[in-house]
Amino acid sequence: VQLQASGGGLVHTGDSLRLSCAASGLTSDVDNIGWFRQAAGKARDFLVAISQDGDRTYYATSMKGRFTTSRDNAKNMLYLHLNSLKTEDTAVYYCAAGPLISTVDTAYDYWGRGTQVTVSS
Repeated sequence: VQLQASGGGLVHTGDSLRLSCAASGLTSDVDNIGWFRQAAGKARDFLVAISQDGDRTYYATSMKGRFTTSRDNAKNMLYLHLNSLKTEDTAVYYCAAGPLISTVDTAYDYWGRGTQVTVSS
């Protein structure tokens, strides 16, 4: 399984951004995707998880309403839409794959290289 997040960059407060995660090698045993982020000097935070068929999503309470996720299995792509960005959203954003849909990072076996999102005021 290989994952690669992309789409990060430097934006301003209130802007929107769409992150992508290209996934390859997913199997029926490893096909639930989680998005996490980690700000400098802080622990990794759960953002959202999505099931293989996209029918189930679980959002961190603090993210619900601003961030949305989707997936296109035909293209092996996952997406995280970030809206109304704040300076505190500055972090490296990661996608991860695992056998369970979970809010816990240790439940995910495969991680992609993250993409940096920097939000300036």
